[in-house]
Amino acid sequence: MTLSRSVLPFVLAMAAVVAASNYLVQFPFAHFGLGELLTWGAFTYPVAFLVNDLTNRRFGPAAARKVVLAGFVLAVFLSVWLATPRIAIASGSAFLAAQLLDIQVFDRLRGQAWWRAPFVSTLIGSVLDTLLFFAIAFAGAFGFIDAAFGMQDGSLAFPVAFLGASVPLWVSLAIGDFCVKILVGLAMLAPYGALLGLLKPADGLGRESA
Repeated sequence: MTLSRSVLPFVLAMAAVVAASNYLVQFPFAHFGLGELLTWGAFTYPVAFLVNDLTNRRFGPAAARKVVLAGFVLAVFLSVWLATPRIAIASGSAFLAAQLLDIQVFDRLRGQAWWRAPFVSTLIGSVLDTLLFFAIAFAGAFGFIDAAFGMQDGSLAFPVAFLGASVPLWVSLAIGDFCVKILVGLAMLAPYGALLGLLKPADGLGRESA
């Protein structure tokens, strides 16, 4: 896999965002009574979709896949150091699946209104990312990963109250995380729109309509 110097900043940005999110997802957002709904990682991870979409817009899906794969490798190494092996595995699996899906959806919608491709691809990618990450990282069914590394089970299977029902803590965290991802994803449309003029699509790539 070869990467040009022009793509390298996107690789480094992707690795930094994912590694930071892997670390921050271990800490509940203990404000406004949301400790059982949110982690700090929910506020940083959606930036990965922004990096991916900007790469895709400027260089196309082939370059975006290279950035995702390179960022994935760097992020996993950093995540093993910053987090636990189970978190690293969960993040890596969810990251690859969600970001590759984001690339596919974005590329299909790139010829439509400028905001549609980044928003829809982020929305769909966030659904897959949230489901995979929280299930692998915290559901009891994947406790064998901790055992394989000789670590204490990090599952969050104990029930909490959520909208009048009792659900495992990881489920409520996943729901809260997804809601924040969508809100932050909407906010990321602002920097995406601001950078449209600087990161124009290369020759041969479709342009967004107004």
